[in-house]
Amino acid sequence: MIEKGKISAFQMGMMMYSMPIATGIVLLPAITAKHAGRDLWLAAILASVVGFILVYTAHRFNKFYPGKTIMEYSISILGRIPGKMMGFIYLFFYLHLSGIVIRQYGEFIVGNFLRKTPITVVMGIMVLVCALAVRSGLEVLGRSAQTFIFLLICLILVITLLLIPEMKPGNMLPILEHGLQPVIKGAFPPMDWFSSYFVMMFLLPFLSDKQNGMKWGMISVFAVMVTMIISNLIALFLFSDIIASLNYPLMAAVRKISLASFFEHVEAFVMAIWILGAFIQISMHFYTTVLAAAQWLELESYRPIVFPLGFLLTVLGVWVAPNSQEMSYILGTTFTFYALSIRLLIPLLLLLIAAVKNRKNV
Repeated sequence: MIEKGKISAFQMGMMMYSMPIATGIVLLPAITAKHAGRDLWLAAILASVVGFILVYTAHRFNKFYPGKTIMEYSISILGRIPGKMMGFIYLFFYLHLSGIVIRQYGEFIVGNFLRKTPITVVMGIMVLVCALAVRSGLEVLGRSAQTFIFLLICLILVITLLLIPEMKPGNMLPILEHGLQPVIKGAFPPMDWFSSYFVMMFLLPFLSDKQNGMKWGMISVFAVMVTMIISNLIALFLFSDIIASLNYPLMAAVRKISLASFFEHVEAFVMAIWILGAFIQISMHFYTTVLAAAQWLELESYRPIVFPLGFLLTVLGVWVAPNSQEMSYILGTTFTFYALSIRLLIPLLLLLIAAVKNRKNV
């Protein structure tokens, strides 16, 4: 097996939680509000269906093909040449997606804090740190997620409590003023974030307690849904109808924190904790890309290609979009259908074929 390390189902759940949340709480409220308006918090509930479906799909694949990732059982399901072609699609997609995630991180840091620092330097430093973690193996990533995500969750709770005096719950009324159609439209961008649970198809073979994989996967999806609802409501209660005009509602909200004119300007502290979550998110996308490349090339180890791919991902981070506005537009429109086609529709089709082939085990 190309990965010798093992992680627990709980650690996998923490790793999966970080993938949609690190950038989701920063970008999604504004993107979702452009379509759903004041009902943006309902969009998160609808979008979570994608996450639950993918957790179940990954669980069924693990039953049919234990010990294999989707790069391997695509060949078992479709045959060698079609399976390799399918594997190349996933490899290309994760190269592209990892570049986007790295660029999101770079745009956030440069746009809010290090305004005079070249974005390539910001992205390159993070990629280097993530490369060291990825090269250390899955167990290191699992322990990092278990430690850092606790801090990220505490950060969200503290921000919520400190902002309560500024909140106006009446901003959410009337609910469903324009019916369900805006909510459905607004649910598509967060569906892309929930489709990150596709990565479970790479992680389940490496669990030390495989029987708990589906349980912690479902718990993780539910936790992401609750977190997105909370972040959307915070933005709605604070900014009402102007959410869509803000690039980073979370940072605008944090700047409102003021207790007795003493406890203020906590943006740097928030950034420090958020970077830990971004580290796990980027590392997980990086690891998935490296593992997919190594399995597609049928290498004995993925470690020799970590740093070359890290350099490529940094270049892709520069290439994916000319600016943050263009990237936000892409993420809120065409990218959603692109991501859902590859991470949801194709796995469901593969599962249908696998179920037919293994109908005695269904």
